Amino acid sequence: MALYNLIVNGKNHSIDVDSDTPLLWVLRDSLHLVGTKYGCGIAQCGACTIHLDGASIRSCSYPISELEKGQKITTIEGLSENATHALQQAWQEHDVPQCGYCQAGQIMNAASFLKDYPNPKDSEIDAAMNGNLCRCGTYLRIKKAIKTAAKNM
Repeated sequence: MALYNLIVNGKNHSIDVDSDTPLLWVLRDSLHLVGTKYGCGIAQCGACTIHLDGASIRSCSYPISELEKGQKITTIEGLSENATHALQQAWQEHDVPQCGYCQAGQIMNAASFLKDYPNPKDSEIDAAMNGNLCRCGTYLRIKKAIKTAAKNM
């Protein structure tokens, strides 16, 4: 066990966990931030996507020991207050989720993507979102929501 000081959604936390604990389980089990989901456990599905200093990462395979001092973690709970982020609004407008399980990871990946591609082309959205899987197959609605959010950001 080791003590780690984290900045999550703008708040400081001290967590005593094993150094090989994936960040996903620190967020869910220690901090009770359960919006980030466990999907595959091998960084292939994207359900566990969060931001580390603004970049999307797969938290299921990112050990807490790899964090550097001062890095900022953002989860779906920290993306905005009251679901007011343009992506969250667009997700609702386009009725994107069916089961909803993958949606937090989809939104977090899209948010990181839109920072670099504020006016994305279809091919850029497809490439950026390719690694986030949706068993319900809402990919067309996801793409529409990303385009809507890009216009409103």
